[in-house]
Amino acid sequence: MTSPELTVRIASSVGAFDAGQWDALGGNDNPFISHAFLTAMEDSGSVGPGTGWEPAPIAITAEDGALLAALPAYAKGHSQGEYVFDHSWADAWHRAGGRYYPKLQIAAPFTPATGPRLLLSDPALAPHLLKGAEAVCLQNKLSSAHATFIDPAQLPLFEAADWMPRADIQFHWFNRGYSTFEDFLGALSSRKRKDLRKERAAATEGLTIRHLTGPEIREEHWDAFWVFYQDTGARKWGSPYLTREAFSLLGQRMGERIVLILAYDGATPIAGALNFAGTDALYGRYWGCTREVRFLHFELCYYQAIDIAIARGLQRVEAGAQGGHKLARGYEPVQTWSAHWIADPGFRSAVADFLERERAGVASDQLYLGSRTPFRKGE
Repeated sequence: MTSPELTVRIASSVGAFDAGQWDALGGNDNPFISHAFLTAMEDSGSVGPGTGWEPAPIAITAEDGALLAALPAYAKGHSQGEYVFDHSWADAWHRAGGRYYPKLQIAAPFTPATGPRLLLSDPALAPHLLKGAEAVCLQNKLSSAHATFIDPAQLPLFEAADWMPRADIQFHWFNRGYSTFEDFLGALSSRKRKDLRKERAAATEGLTIRHLTGPEIREEHWDAFWVFYQDTGARKWGSPYLTREAFSLLGQRMGERIVLILAYDGATPIAGALNFAGTDALYGRYWGCTREVRFLHFELCYYQAIDIAIARGLQRVEAGAQGGHKLARGYEPVQTWSAHWIADPGFRSAVADFLERERAGVASDQLYLGSRTPFRKGE
């Protein structure tokens, strides 16, 4: 799609764009739509040939080639690594004689963290960018386009383009001006305060916890974390999504935005959790261990993350997808959003009906879960 001033085009990689121009659109708030993160996925082979994630970023450029708007997009041959589940849609469309894959996925790969999906120098470019995504689907016989974990502030832009919204629930921790972890505990019921203190004491008994960031993270630390990650990946997904090289590249390109938490038994690391820091949030991404220690998962992934957020003055912790067990540990239910465009009118109508019912159920679940938080209620 072209005009005398603008061109909408698809590129073969995020690496094809200038890093400064890409990041100027994406901003500094969210690490996962940064040029550094997305090109680390490409250059490490975590996305690309053979992965089912083929980079297909869509961009609007000016006559002089300057980048004005972009979508981090991928042609997908499956629904793995997305955390917004559409397998039932794929099955239904297959039974009806359709072909669901390939599809277009607008996302940060393997990352269930809310962030901007429309990278815009001007909000007026949003309709053109989304029309470009639809055109890519139609021209390449893709069944649909899916933008996942959208910043809620951008959801109206998708809805204005007639993309269908979908809701889900995550559990986030919110910093209400706490100076210490004990301040946070003071907001909980007395029973929950005791429970959390006991969990932390049991998890760390005989262990040393270290936080590493930037140049402190050496290859030996990534080697240890790779072992942890492989163990978790094999149990959750069958095979890990990221390659070993991805961790080295992430450390090299954005190490200052990474907090690697390792638990040591003497000189031996036995567990770890990988976090990324934004300007107002800490994002927990991966965890793993070589030895099971009771409550150590909660300690490294939830409590240590709270410690870091308080120390850095961050507003919240997003500790990943799902996990109702986070509720008892002070993480609160929050709606997350995706938006979907489907080419076939009949299939689209069926999905729209499903989503309307699902959104009502998610809203009801959020109200119920919100009533079950461990915070003091007239104690």
